[in-house]
Amino acid sequence: MQRVSGSVGDLDRARLFRQKAVTVWLTGLSGAGKSTLAYELERRLIGLGHPCYVLDGDNIRHGLGSDLGFSKEDRRENIRRVAHVARLMNDAGLIVIAALISPMNEDRAMAREIIGDERFVETYLSASVDDCARRDPKGLYAKARAGEIASFTGVSAPYEPPANPDLRVDTVGQSKEASVSGIFDHLNKAFLMKS
Repeated sequence: MQRVSGSVGDLDRARLFRQKAVTVWLTGLSGAGKSTLAYELERRLIGLGHPCYVLDGDNIRHGLGSDLGFSKEDRRENIRRVAHVARLMNDAGLIVIAALISPMNEDRAMAREIIGDERFVETYLSASVDDCARRDPKGLYAKARAGEIASFTGVSAPYEPPANPDLRVDTVGQSKEASVSGIFDHLNKAFLMKS
């Protein structure tokens, strides 16, 4: 089936919203800071009048992915669904901030292909398993290490760090504010338009 297009195009939306549509794909271990940075980046962008929305992995699991588990196949399907939603939101002219562990390189490559290379900013939140376990507010790492949670990324399931991410953010070595500023600066140079 062929895609259907209306008479309003990307350029029309870019002029209206003063931005080029983009998906900032935050990937990293549980506890690396994905949700924290996503919502802070969203707050900053909205404060400057840039329409955007966070697709948070935990929230996705309550609706769009509620029928999926944590097997490799289910994780891939979850990422596929989120990528298609992000693409639709990008088509509407929005900035999307996707905060998902998305542990496998091939799945992130699939998301890039669905969304489009020119609209996809793979952002790796670099933090070790030990650092993430130390600041884990939900106690998930302790439960996973005790065998209470199966297929937990970084403990009983693999995480493949991106070899060449578009952005690398060291969430252990720098503050939340500095981390968000680094992502914002990248967007400001390539995707945000001045009034």
